[in-house]
Amino acid sequence: MANKRRARVERKTNEVDIVCDFILDGDGRQEVKTPYDSLNHMLSLFAFHGFFDLELKAKGDLSHHIVEDIGIALGDAFRKAIGDTLSIRRFGFASAPMDEVLANVSVDISGRAKLVLDSKITITEENLDLKKSDFINFLQSFVEHAKITLHIVLGGGQSMDSHHYFEAVFKALGIALDKASQIDSRRKGVPSTKGIIDL
Repeated sequence: MANKRRARVERKTNEVDIVCDFILDGDGRQEVKTPYDSLNHMLSLFAFHGFFDLELKAKGDLSHHIVEDIGIALGDAFRKAIGDTLSIRRFGFASAPMDEVLANVSVDISGRAKLVLDSKITITEENLDLKKSDFINFLQSFVEHAKITLHIVLGGGQSMDSHHYFEAVFKALGIALDKASQIDSRRKGVPSTKGIIDL
């Protein structure tokens, strides 16, 4: 693609300092530097499997602020990179296993922010330097600022550790968003019968 879809977002508040460079039509290159190894890992998986180029640097005070605002910055970058939504596929689905976890992710680049999480599974707090609530806050912020609909449904055992849960989710999310954001040559305009997607 001659003109790669990309965006740069700088978010500086009294609580955080974040710079995010995002290329939608990338090669899966990632350079992620946050104070949290587990978040670095998850975002790197997201970019690698979604074929997004992501350079992100973040620092701040509380984990809640940093993680939430990274979701805001990355969501803004994704929305800006998508642009006018002309000819995109819009919908994407991916299923990614990680040992006992199977994450099924469906996305709609709809202009309507909605996160729906499967709540039937018990997620244990293991093997991460962030709480599961931090990752859920990240996903909520990302969805709200990317203006997408995201459904996550889990398969596998009745109990799973949070590392495997979020690793499967972030891989599947990257793959699903890659599919949804691809250009479909058959689509000659905005992929909505309304003729507009409000991003």
